Amino acid sequence: MDLILWRHAEAIDLELVGDDMARYLTSKGEKQAARMAAWLDRQMPDGAKVYASPATRAEQTARALERKFKISPALAPLATPEQLLELVQWPHGKGCVLVIGHQPTLGQVIARLLGLQASECAMKKGAIWWLRHRERDEAGKTVVVTVQSPDLV
Repeated sequence: MDLILWRHAEAIDLELVGDDMARYLTSKGEKQAARMAAWLDRQMPDGAKVYASPATRAEQTARALERKFKISPALAPLATPEQLLELVQWPHGKGCVLVIGHQPTLGQVIARLLGLQASECAMKKGAIWWLRHRERDEAGKTVVVTVQSPDLV
């Protein structure tokens, strides 16, 4: 199973709208989302499932990909790693799943799946972490396929 974690692109500050769910992408964030979406579209298989947080900034990031996606409250700000992993059926799900969400949840998932000492992994706005679960010698392993940032694509 492949799991791609995509942090939403740069959004306006909370103080400007007062509602975290209503924060929307800045013009820089729109460009970040478009660059990452173009890269992802070339790399992801056609049948990949795509899920996004119900927050405006995550939906906008998902729309940049121009593929069908489902909104899930399991990916809302402050969702738990358990909610995300249950949604995608890690590690027993099939195929490729892309999740557009938030810190610290995405970083917590990365740290957990890679067995890192820290409780979370830093993740740049607009960046992706592509993880793969595979069975080797009757033991499951998670490997990093790639980490990409909008600045590098």
